[in-house]
Amino acid sequence: MQETNTSAVKVGLVSIIICNYNYERFVEASISSALAVDWPQVEVIVVDDGSTDRSREVIEGFASRGVTALFRPNKGQARAADEGYRYSRGEWILFLDADDTVDPSIVREAVAAMKPGWSMIQCQMMGVDEFGRSLNNIFPRYRKDITPTLIRRWVAETDTYPTPPTSGNLLSREFLDKIFPLEEGMDRAVDSYFLATAPLLGDVLTVNKPLAFYRLHQNNFSAQLVLDISRLQRDFMGHLRRCNYGTRIAEKYGVSVPPDRWRFGFYNLAMRIASLRFAPTEHPLPGDTIGKCLKDWTKSVSIPQGMTPLRHAAMSVWLLNVALAPQSVARTLVSWRFAPQSRPGFLKFLIRAA
Repeated sequence: MQETNTSAVKVGLVSIIICNYNYERFVEASISSALAVDWPQVEVIVVDDGSTDRSREVIEGFASRGVTALFRPNKGQARAADEGYRYSRGEWILFLDADDTVDPSIVREAVAAMKPGWSMIQCQMMGVDEFGRSLNNIFPRYRKDITPTLIRRWVAETDTYPTPPTSGNLLSREFLDKIFPLEEGMDRAVDSYFLATAPLLGDVLTVNKPLAFYRLHQNNFSAQLVLDISRLQRDFMGHLRRCNYGTRIAEKYGVSVPPDRWRFGFYNLAMRIASLRFAPTEHPLPGDTIGKCLKDWTKSVSIPQGMTPLRHAAMSVWLLNVALAPQSVARTLVSWRFAPQSRPGFLKFLIRAA
């Protein structure tokens, strides 16, 4: 690494890896934002995962600007990320979803926060609609006292911590080399692998600024515009796989965490209770009951999970109401939690203020 004349921070190569599948509408903006990142050394790699739309034409339009394009048969985002990572040379990595964009300052802000032993530097994200217009939704809401030690504790006790999805994280290659190539079949999304392991294999540092833009649209895999209980059930099982994966990888490097810690995370409890209330015959966890959820709830309310005290209290009450309120009331509460655009204006205001 070399020192710049204008900054006290060191300059390293950043690899921005964009995995694209049928996002011809959005991938141009994603690539353009990667190219606009304000950092002396950036390589942009786009892996097209067998798109059947006009994505290839859009991506090839950036060839003259030094973008590396890899075209491969469809195998899912995690496999595309594997290929992009193999081709990358950067010591810092940013996996940018093809429907998201980043602020030009994201790398400078992250590098300014770097400390020895870091594995991941996370920022906030701003929700935008399919046209890139702000939805006035900044997330996650970090506590002012957030530290790597607290994050590690929250993960060890509940498998939960406030963190953005893929595009809001800069990752250390030293850390990623411990989990790449990615385990086959654990999850389709690349962030499931690094979010589950980063706090256990290094320090997760936090930049409390919105430096990436999360696009909500009908084809978005991780965001719900309309409540879908079957999707909650799939997400819940994905969280269990992620927890088991994190436990195994941590043990490989001499870190021991309870394998059943997922039971006490508010987010998992929310999905469990919603699944049991509204689609019990399809509930994916054999032998689970509302009674068992409430037993786990009694312990979870006393375990910090990265929320402010007000949010922690509100979530505790919310879970109890979803478990015990009439179905019509409970369904509305679940919709407000998992389909944010369904929230009334007053609730959005209260959430932003909390």
